[in-house]
Amino acid sequence: MALGTGYDDQDCPIARSLEVVGERWTLLIICSLFYGLRRYTDIRTSVGVSPAVLTQRLTRLIEEDVVARVPGIGAHDEYELTPKGEQLWPVLSGLAQWGSEHYVKPEARQVLTHHQCGSVLDDTGLCAHCKIVPSARDVVRQPREVDADVKLRSQRPHRLLEPLRP
Repeated sequence: MALGTGYDDQDCPIARSLEVVGERWTLLIICSLFYGLRRYTDIRTSVGVSPAVLTQRLTRLIEEDVVARVPGIGAHDEYELTPKGEQLWPVLSGLAQWGSEHYVKPEARQVLTHHQCGSVLDDTGLCAHCKIVPSARDVVRQPREVDADVKLRSQRPHRLLEPLRP
């Protein structure tokens, strides 16, 4: 018997979540939106995904109310996370911390700070100074040396979800 291609008939919350964000490229697209990329071409360049796949993934994320298409500068639409999409921050933060610990050299690790006090967040996303886990909107991504040659990365500290223009 062939395996099914979906989890619609399952009550497992992980399986149902994977229906929305589990396809290849999807979490990287969402991560780009957290980092402030909003334009289709900027997301495509940053993630390295084909136009067809990016269009398919964005369409699905819009249908699921994870991403919204919004008017941008000029005649181009842009994309942003909805409140539902912003709730994925702990998931992405956790994956990033796990990946940093196991697969990323120390000099290339991402440094995130709390906007309110400037303290570095620990491996769980906790601000040791304020004793809270800040929401994505209160997290600042610090530039890394490895980002120096990457056009679509900010060379200054940058709040998550704040639009980033190359």
